[in-house]
Amino acid sequence: MKLGIVGLPNVGKSTLFNALTNAGADAANYPFCTISPNVGIVPVPDARLDRLAEMYNPKKVTPAVVEFVDIAGLVRGASRGEGLGNQFLANIREVDAILHTVRCFEDENIVHVDGSVDPVRDIETIETELILSDLEILDRRIDKAAKMAKGDKKYDAEVKLLTALKAHMNDGLPAKTFEADDEAKEILATVPLLSGKPVLYAANMSEADFSGGYVENPFFKAVEEYAARTGAQVIPVCAALEQEIAGMEPEDKEMFLSELGLEQSGLDRLAEASYALLGLISYLTAGEPEVRAWTIRRGTKAPGAAGVIHSDFERGFIRAEIVAYDDLIACGSVAAAKEKGLYRSEGKEYVMQDGDVVLFRFNV
Repeated sequence: MKLGIVGLPNVGKSTLFNALTNAGADAANYPFCTISPNVGIVPVPDARLDRLAEMYNPKKVTPAVVEFVDIAGLVRGASRGEGLGNQFLANIREVDAILHTVRCFEDENIVHVDGSVDPVRDIETIETELILSDLEILDRRIDKAAKMAKGDKKYDAEVKLLTALKAHMNDGLPAKTFEADDEAKEILATVPLLSGKPVLYAANMSEADFSGGYVENPFFKAVEEYAARTGAQVIPVCAALEQEIAGMEPEDKEMFLSELGLEQSGLDRLAEASYALLGLISYLTAGEPEVRAWTIRRGTKAPGAAGVIHSDFERGFIRAEIVAYDDLIACGSVAAAKEKGLYRSEGKEYVMQDGDVVLFRFNV
């Protein structure tokens, strides 16, 4: 599951990527510094793993992860090939969701591609380019469906649906705001629309803003208001500060955040929000060899979750023995949870819940 970091040139994408991954991607004060996408794997903070590690004293602790892709900056006209437009759009097509980095700070030493700082304008620039690219795809798909409808009337519904979506997007609205029933969603899922991907906004601010009450930053407020109209989430960050924090030892990091009056770094909140945006949850396994968070899509049934560990677990699935994380911590041990009837056996139709602590039984 990939999350693409996008934005205009010089808004802090690569600096944010470096902070997230410590990958050392180039970050410089000129447009198109990033040409080929950088890719990094980022652990998702999960305090539950620390508590389970205290209980089991394992040899290894393995968190869930999110994959981030640092994509080249986009400029107005990208849908027509301006800048690195075609490459940029192709790279977005390969990710599952978008982390849109928006500049929310003034700095005369850092040039802005449009000459001034206006985060809503910047968001709309990228949104417009995604929509224009999608409209080309829709036109081709509508033409194809219309030809098919001449021999098979079942394609009439597809033509009608896609034509309605095209009208919606011609009004400047992204595909993700188009209302559709379940049947229509199945059709739309076959059309690779960029503006239909879920979006999380990273409001990149100065260190003074981030540590001194970012809620008063007018740029941040403007991004929040914009995001609220599409139901998107905004995470405040200072990419430069986060890059500095990322290189600290855990104790130093905790002390530094405390001095700033923060319980959690912006990056930790970003990783958690990204994981949720992708529709992912974690179930947990615990024992002396390893305490681990396993990533599954929300709604996954027990056999499918077992298959994430090994295909044999799914093929020979018998049952899942489960205790909810909160119940396990409250009881202090699996034995105590069993005594209280909180340790249960679930079959093939059980839908996994976030925080389930699981032992799979299988036979191959």
